[in-house]
Amino acid sequence: MINRDIIKEFEENIGYCFKNKNYLCQALTHSSYANEMRMSKLANNERLEFLGDAVLELMSSENIYENNPNMYEGEMTKLRASLVCEPTLAICARDIQLGKYILLGKGEIATGGAKRDSILSDAFEAVIGAIYLDGGFTSAKEFVEKYVLNDMENKKLFFDSKTILQEIIQADYKEPLQYKLLGESGPDHDKLFTVAAIVDGKELSQGTGKTKKAAEQAAAYQAILKLTD
Repeated sequence: MINRDIIKEFEENIGYCFKNKNYLCQALTHSSYANEMRMSKLANNERLEFLGDAVLELMSSENIYENNPNMYEGEMTKLRASLVCEPTLAICARDIQLGKYILLGKGEIATGGAKRDSILSDAFEAVIGAIYLDGGFTSAKEFVEKYVLNDMENKKLFFDSKTILQEIIQADYKEPLQYKLLGESGPDHDKLFTVAAIVDGKELSQGTGKTKKAAEQAAAYQAILKLTD
C-alpha cells in the first residue's frame, strides 16, 4: 500500500481525488514490485492499463473527429496514432512526474525503470483506467484532455519527426542524414536503445527508445527542436 501522503501528493499533482484509493494504488504498482512482494498476479497495473488503453483510444478518436470536420479517415488514424503511441504517452507521464510514484521491484529501480518509456506509458494508461473506474467517463475525459489532448501539434511533430527531419536535411545540407546506435541496456525482454542522429560526421542529437526505430524517432525530434530553435 502506498503512503497516504504520497497518494495525496499525486492527487494534487494531477488535479483528481480518488474516492477509492485502491484504484490508484493498483495503477501505480508495476508487475516487478508485485512479484517481489509476492502479491497476487492480478494486483499489478496491467489490467488497468488494458482498460485505460481502450478509454484513451475512444476519447482521442472522439476529440479528433469533433475538432477536425474536414479530415479524412486516414489522417485521423495517423493523428490518433501520434497521440497514443508509447513515446508520446511517456512524455505525458513525465509531465505529471509519474515515474516518481510508480512502485517498482529492486531490479527495475537499479536499471532506471522509472525513466523507461514502456513503464511510464503503461502506468499512464493504468491511471486513466483507474480514474475511469473511480470517477466515470467525465472524470477520465477531463484528465485525458488536460494531459494528452493538449499541445496536439507538438505531439504530431514527434510522431512524424523522422520524415520532417529528413526533409530539413535534404533542403539545408549536402550530406545525408544517418542514425547511429550508441548503445543498449536492460534485459532482453525490455531493452532500451540509444541512437544518435548524425549529419556530415557531426552528432545533431540523441534519443532513447524501447526499439531502435523509437530511439531514432526520439533523436529526430530532438534534432528538429535544435535546428528550428
